[in-house]
Amino acid sequence: MGWKHEMWDVIVVLLVVLLGASWVSLGTASVSYDKHSFIINGQRKILLSGSIHYPRSTPEMWPDLLKKAKEGGLDVVQTYVFWNGHEPQPGKYYFEGRYDLVKFIKLAQQAGLYVHLRVGPYACAEWNFGGFPVWLKYVPGVSFRTDNGPFKAAMQKFTTMIVNMMKSQRLYESQGGPIILSQIENEYGPMEYELGAPGKSYAQWAAKMAVGLGTGVPWVMCKQDDAPDPVVNACNGFYCDWFSPNKAYKPKMWTEAWTAWFTEFGGPVPYRPAEDLAYSVAKFIMKGGSFINYYMFHGGTNFGRTAGGPFIATSYDYDAPIDEFGLLREPKWGHLRDLHRAIKLCEPALVSGDPNVISLGNYQEARVFKSKSGACAAFLANNNQHSFAKVAFGNMHYNLPPWSISILPDCKNTVYNTARVGAQSSRMKMTPVGRGFSWQSYNEETSSYDDSTFTATGLLEQINTTRDASDYLWYMTDVRIDSREAFLKGGKWPWLTVYSAGHALHVFINGQLVGTSYGSLENPKVTFSKAVYLRAGVNKISLLSIAVGLPNVGPHFETWNAGVLGPVSLTGLNEGKRDLTWQKWSYKIGLKGEVLSLHSLSGSSSVEWVQGSFVAQKQPLTWYKTTFDAPAGNEPLALDMNTMGKGQIWINGQSIGRYWPGYKASGACGACNYAGWFDEKKCLSKCGEASQRWYHVPRSWLRPTGNLLVAFEEWGGNPYGVSLVKREVASVCADIYEWQPQLMNWEMQASGKVTRPLRPKAHLSCGAGQKITSIKFASFGTPRGSCGSFSEGSCHAFHSYDIFQKYCIGWNSCTVPVTPEAFGGDPCPSVMKKLSVEVICS
Repeated sequence: MGWKHEMWDVIVVLLVVLLGASWVSLGTASVSYDKHSFIINGQRKILLSGSIHYPRSTPEMWPDLLKKAKEGGLDVVQTYVFWNGHEPQPGKYYFEGRYDLVKFIKLAQQAGLYVHLRVGPYACAEWNFGGFPVWLKYVPGVSFRTDNGPFKAAMQKFTTMIVNMMKSQRLYESQGGPIILSQIENEYGPMEYELGAPGKSYAQWAAKMAVGLGTGVPWVMCKQDDAPDPVVNACNGFYCDWFSPNKAYKPKMWTEAWTAWFTEFGGPVPYRPAEDLAYSVAKFIMKGGSFINYYMFHGGTNFGRTAGGPFIATSYDYDAPIDEFGLLREPKWGHLRDLHRAIKLCEPALVSGDPNVISLGNYQEARVFKSKSGACAAFLANNNQHSFAKVAFGNMHYNLPPWSISILPDCKNTVYNTARVGAQSSRMKMTPVGRGFSWQSYNEETSSYDDSTFTATGLLEQINTTRDASDYLWYMTDVRIDSREAFLKGGKWPWLTVYSAGHALHVFINGQLVGTSYGSLENPKVTFSKAVYLRAGVNKISLLSIAVGLPNVGPHFETWNAGVLGPVSLTGLNEGKRDLTWQKWSYKIGLKGEVLSLHSLSGSSSVEWVQGSFVAQKQPLTWYKTTFDAPAGNEPLALDMNTMGKGQIWINGQSIGRYWPGYKASGACGACNYAGWFDEKKCLSKCGEASQRWYHVPRSWLRPTGNLLVAFEEWGGNPYGVSLVKREVASVCADIYEWQPQLMNWEMQASGKVTRPLRPKAHLSCGAGQKITSIKFASFGTPRGSCGSFSEGSCHAFHSYDIFQKYCIGWNSCTVPVTPEAFGGDPCPSVMKKLSVEVICS
């Protein structure tokens, strides 16, 4: 019998319907919900959340990231639990360093944040193998994410272990801890649709299993329309205002509001305008949303070999409000902070009941929320993506930019508009630090046999062979060429063709690289086909197959293949075509340099490195090493790898990740208007450039002196172009209309301190330890352009620069009112003016 037909669950559901709210347990539950909001310790809340994945940053970064999340107006931090990081071998657990989950959660609580723990344990997350440990693939009889006994047993064991760990540390809100929500599975709805009855049975089992663990807080399933009661179903996407939960008494949750999209090697870098993201969030809230989570709020870095895909880049920046390096991305962070403050001002009205919906035009509407105590909040929306709208509401008129929402916490005064950015913008720079590196090199062997070599007839699948212990698998075979072959007497060279399931392939003939082929995220399969030079006698063909992250999504992705599966053939011989597929092949897992641990301090001394003018350049399969001292200061650091091709990097034995600047981004980059529907291909950058040039070096990985940097270069690059850089603010800008709503001004009015409308102010702030050293541009009037490329318009106040020279130079931050008086008078009366300013930070 299906679990949801059991009598106890029926009673719970009936109680929920009767009471109009769902309690986690009958008793002293402290987290509950109804259709209007979550209720924590009796207090109704609109919850604002952001994803920060603990392994994608370092423990030393966590306090600052969480502090910035709190200062940005968040109530909750959301993270997956990464099974493959915590149980790399069956029954052998790891919760240290970047995987210290308990420490991360306790720091979140210290920062004043709740936690939404997405146990999964399937994560997707563009993470290697979707977060599953590779050993799970080899459990006898296993089939992932379906009604399969071996899989369910392993999943339940890990889930129970995590829940019990949280309970033992008293981390659930019902115990006084910060965890208010947990998630089981992840985006299972599309999978269930494909699998049919076994998928539906599995979803019901997973929900019952999770609820039965007795966490004392609600469980969530995202992208799961039929989430079994009492599990709450939730939406993921760029927009979720259309979403409704599957039961009328459940809250409207948005577990992933995508701040942009991930970066893939070979693809352009997506970004999402702050105005559109704010619009999507405001629209969700005005349509009854009670929980919103940004995916990502800080994306971070896929250190080591944790990137999935395949072809997911090492950077997981995601155009998030806090960038990969832990710095604020302005104006996105500031614009969302102001949005969150505006929403919180409306909270008493928002949680009190359904809104009154008023049509203001074909594309315009108002939604008015009122509480019994007299609180009133209104959201005025202009959903036209092309035109401004002037609407009448109450006894006033409001001008709404295209594709925007204005928020009125008192149903009268506009304190925020999603298309009017009051926050500063920041332009960042990467500044080289220290002197150039002095390199040593070591050449990897291309066709040697040793004790680790084994032989098999035919071609072996790569992941089954390597068990993902290395990106690399050598396929080696001998080809005998008769001296009577016509091509040896002046004919055309024979043609070698290799078909591979992916992801990248280097082909060597007699130790010489003859070519490289590689796939893409959309098509990971590889075909190599080229005329090759062969000599009379025995020729050694060596194929180095390279994995670039294991798949993380799709039905039964555990069955997906990688490596040279063939056929492999030679054509153009006297005999015609020779099939090499089923002859004897020799195999070596990984590289000799990996076996010797050349990336570590101890292993790097085990071989003789070449120095000085003999250092190899632009040569494939080359190891490079150097030492350097940590630069002074606290700015985030990165390696500029732009002159290299493809490979991996280590600092003091810890893996930074894969680099691949040789894979240039192809796509359609260009101007991007915030207005109109957004998708992952709308706003793109870096076309024709490296998909990722900079690689984050955590400062906590460095010692004061003598740091070991090791790079393994597959293609052949120039190591002397590699440099260590620091990331810092280059300049900051403000671009504000003279009558632009600003939330702080309204708060001052509401406090009774002033009774007339206040002009907005430009707030400019450089990075920590920096000062404003010059004014690059300033114009009060009708300036044009955007941050970094402002220019004067037809109207310009002559003294625009003066006030910034007076109040900003030499200071870390400054504030200037946007009024004609501040700039020596009104340069063009009766014209709507704005201030555009850019100041240099150093």
